[in-house]
Amino acid sequence: MRIAMVGTRGVPARYGGFETAVEEVGRRLADRGHRVTVYCRTAPGQERPARHLGMDLVHLPAARKRSLETLSHSALSVGHLLTHRADAAFVFNAANSPLLPALRAARIPVATHVDGLEWKRAKWGPVGQRYYRVAEALAVRWSDALIADAQGIADYYRSEFGVPTTLLTYGAPVISPGTGKLAELGLTPGGYHLAVARFEPENHVDVIVDGYRRSGATKPLVVVGSAPYSDAYTARVHGLADDRVRFLGGVWDQDQLDQLYAHAYTYLHGHSVGGTNPSLLRAIGAGTAVLAYDVDFNREVIEDSGRFFGSPADVAALVDAAEADPEQVRRSGVRARELAKGYDWDDVAAGYEQLARRLAGRHVPSRRPSGRRFPEPTYAPAPVPFPRPAPEVGAAHPVATRPDVVPFRGAQQ
Repeated sequence: MRIAMVGTRGVPARYGGFETAVEEVGRRLADRGHRVTVYCRTAPGQERPARHLGMDLVHLPAARKRSLETLSHSALSVGHLLTHRADAAFVFNAANSPLLPALRAARIPVATHVDGLEWKRAKWGPVGQRYYRVAEALAVRWSDALIADAQGIADYYRSEFGVPTTLLTYGAPVISPGTGKLAELGLTPGGYHLAVARFEPENHVDVIVDGYRRSGATKPLVVVGSAPYSDAYTARVHGLADDRVRFLGGVWDQDQLDQLYAHAYTYLHGHSVGGTNPSLLRAIGAGTAVLAYDVDFNREVIEDSGRFFGSPADVAALVDAAEADPEQVRRSGVRARELAKGYDWDDVAAGYEQLARRLAGRHVPSRRPSGRRFPEPTYAPAPVPFPRPAPEVGAAHPVATRPDVVPFRGAQQ
């Protein structure tokens, strides 16, 4: 099949979850004999390779303004795709849904990966938040299929619009890197806590730093990430830190980043609106104990292997408790790595391939839903009591045994 992937920054993956998914899924589809075309958002002066890991790359520019960057690049990508047809197209990000009628008019079947609850992100003002709410509805109306990367997102679309989604999570690489690049940073294995995130309010970096400052921790907190659009938020985060907090900025050396994940004493994860998060998956794949912001997306991933916080006071208490109980931290890391085995990129790619065959074979509803929201949506994060008794290491994955959820084995309607 000829498969197009539209709406991301493209590959090689250097930015976020979408790009990682495109690279990991696209390379596997290419290995299976499909012709995969990835549209890449390329700035002047950047390298423009024609191929990457078996995928064909099309490089196109974008407007250099946050509110227009994604849609402007995707519009050029769709224009190119209309004259270089594909059997199936995967469009990432519901924000691109106004472009879907052009693909439908050209009879190119399309699945939209709707991402997380983007309208909850603080970086968007009232106009941007309203746009994302409208874009969700348009994605429901004009897509041949919808992709969700977390059960919580699938529940949201069923509750808000009464529509099914195909549940395709990300993979969790099980990593066991060396330690050589920690020394370059003056760090030792197990000698630091770690947070990795873009500096955005919904990622709660300020809550993590503030909570850590209130703790009596003896191990430093290492913070990886930056804020491309928010100097004020960055200043706030830095202002909350004490001399135990080390800000590394962006770390683009993947080996060094893997070593940071794998040898952290705990990983603190503050993301709250984006569905299944690749950074969290990398942490559990590294076998690191996780302290996560308390939302259903995070509970869905780490289940009984971690602890959850909602305030700086919670962070302080959890960090202090972790440093006081190294054996519990070790057990949490072992359990996390066991859970990571359920998130496999080969299974995810198989799910995308299955969906692409459905699209190419026109096995899609002849009439899409209206996109109207239910008057009184019933969606609410399901309460998950914690702590729960921890299954023995090696026990069956509890979510995978539920009859209504198959989140790690390809596609689920």
